[in-house]
Amino acid sequence: MNTQIWDFLVQNLTEFYNFTGFANATPGHIIMIVIGLFALYLGIGKKFEPMLLVPIGFGVIIGNIPFLPGMQIGIYEQGSVLNILYFGVLNGIYPPLIFMGVGAMTDFSSLISNPKLMLIGASAQVGIFAAYMMALQLGYTASEAGAIGIIGGADGPTAIFLSSRLAPDLMGAIAISAYSYMALVPVIQPPIMKLLTTKKERLIRMKPPRAVSQTEKIIFPILGIIVTCFIVPSGLPLLGMLFFGNLLKESGVTKRLANTASNSLIDIVTILIGLTVGASTQSTTFLTPKSIIIFGLGAASFIVATFGGILFVKFLNLFLKEGNKINPLIGNSGVSAVPDAARVSNEVGLHYDKTNYLLMHAMGPNVAGVIGSAVAAGILLGFLG
Repeated sequence: MNTQIWDFLVQNLTEFYNFTGFANATPGHIIMIVIGLFALYLGIGKKFEPMLLVPIGFGVIIGNIPFLPGMQIGIYEQGSVLNILYFGVLNGIYPPLIFMGVGAMTDFSSLISNPKLMLIGASAQVGIFAAYMMALQLGYTASEAGAIGIIGGADGPTAIFLSSRLAPDLMGAIAISAYSYMALVPVIQPPIMKLLTTKKERLIRMKPPRAVSQTEKIIFPILGIIVTCFIVPSGLPLLGMLFFGNLLKESGVTKRLANTASNSLIDIVTILIGLTVGASTQSTTFLTPKSIIIFGLGAASFIVATFGGILFVKFLNLFLKEGNKINPLIGNSGVSAVPDAARVSNEVGLHYDKTNYLLMHAMGPNVAGVIGSAVAAGILLGFLG
C-alpha cells in the first residue's frame, strides 16, 4: 500500500513538474527575464521613463514565462488574450492613438513663434537615414533597414508603426531599442552636447519667444496636416492624428475631448503598447544576432541624430546676426523624445549659466522633431512599403 501511494505521488508530481514553467525553462528565458528586471530597475529605481520602461519591463517578464505550447496563453498563440491585445500593435492601431494624445498635450507656440526652429528638427532626422545606409551595408533588406533607421528619431510609437509595416519580425527589437534610447536621453546626449560646443556658444542668450495668438494656434494644425500630408501622404495615420489632437486642444471648444486624448486614452494605450511589445520579445525571436546589431545601429542612429541637430545650429549661426543667434545646446532637442530632450537642453544650459533658461526655446525643435520623425517614417513607408 505504501509503495502504491509512493508511486502515485511520484507519477503525479512528475506530471505536475513537466507542466510547470520550471521544466520548460531555457537559458534564453532566464536571460530575457533578467533583461525585463533590468528595465524595471531603470524605470523604478533610476526613474528613466517609468511610464514606458515599467510596462515594457513587466511585459518582457510576462512574455518569457515558459509554458507548454497549445495552452493559448502566449502572445503569438491565436485566440489568447495577449494575442488579441497585440493586434493593435501588429496592425498599427496604437501608435496613431498615442500621436493624438501627444498632439492634445503639446503646445506648438515655440515653433510657431520661431519657424526656423523647424529646420533643427528636420536636421536631426539625418540619424534615421544614416542608420538606414549602415543597415543596408550590413546585409539587411531595404525594408528592414528602413524600420531600423527610424530608431534615430527617438520616437517609440513611430518605430512601432513603421516596423509593423516594413519588418514585423524585427518589431520587438526595434521597439525596445527605440524606447530604451528615449529613456537614456539624459545619459547619452549631454556628453555629445559638451563635446560639440564651446563655452561661448553655451552662454548664448536667445530672445524670448514672441506671443502667439489663439488664431495662429488654431490655424497651425489645419495648415500642418494639409502641407505635410500633401507632401508625404503615407504619413497620414501619424500626422493626421497628431494635428487632430492639437486642434482639439487649441480650438477651445473641445476641452473634454482634448482632456480624454491627453490623459485617459494615451495612458491606456501606453499601457497596452508597452505591455504587449515587451511580451513580444520572447527569447526564441529576440535573442538573435540581428537583435544585437539592431541595438548597435539604434545607438549609432541616435548619436548621429544628436550630432546633426547641434552641428546644424552651429552652421545656421554663421548666417545669423549677433543677438539673433541660436544656442547650439538646443540642437539635441531635434529628436522626437518630447519633452525629455528639451529638458536636457535646459539642464545643460543652466549648468553653465544659472539664469539662461532654454526650455521654451528647445521645445520648438523638440516638437518639430515629432513632426519630422513622422514625415521621415512616411517617406520610408512610401518608398519601401
